[in-house]
Amino acid sequence: MSALFTSYSLGERAVVLQSLDPQISEECQRIIWRIAQQLREQLCYVDIVPGMNNLTVLFDPQKFQAQHILKQLHAFADSTKALEFEPREIQIPVKYGGSYGPDLAFVAEHCQLEPDEIIALHSAGTYLVYFLGFQPGFAYLGGLAPQLTTPRRAEPRIRIEAGAVGIGGNQTGIYPAASPGGWQIIGQTSVTLFDAQRAQPSLLQPGDVVRFIVEHW
Repeated sequence: MSALFTSYSLGERAVVLQSLDPQISEECQRIIWRIAQQLREQLCYVDIVPGMNNLTVLFDPQKFQAQHILKQLHAFADSTKALEFEPREIQIPVKYGGSYGPDLAFVAEHCQLEPDEIIALHSAGTYLVYFLGFQPGFAYLGGLAPQLTTPRRAEPRIRIEAGAVGIGGNQTGIYPAASPGGWQIIGQTSVTLFDAQRAQPSLLQPGDVVRFIVEHW
């Protein structure tokens, strides 16, 4: 066992590296993301899934034993430093307001700001992808300006289109596919967030830095 992590088997085909600290920290996440990079470079596992404070490795039990992978995980955990992780920067063009962002006016009123100020604050942010969830390719982003915190809609929409950019509480995110949803939609991007035909289906990955670029319409 390392000083920062514990581990355990998850059935016969997966193992988990788990932080001993229940608090979420960027330093811990960076270590997890760097370990994930190193494991992917080996090209021998079924999947590598970074989560919040944890990392899950799915493997073929006919090729590996769980104890072998657990030993490797702890070796990486003991030797990996947070600064070794170098994030990618992904720029996402967004058309704000109008038919693209039907909730921009509500967000502005709630935050006691002008719509242009909402756009300026949102597009000035530097956002960190902590993990993927909710639906394939949906990235949970940290870094929303506190002034933009807005509650979800009282009644979720039946359908939100793919590429919708929204605010839900103290988070912002992008819908990769059309689905029901309750976030306040302030804009739209034409970027494809998830494509099952790509070698890496999800455009955004844990650890990526996201910047929104204002696209005029």
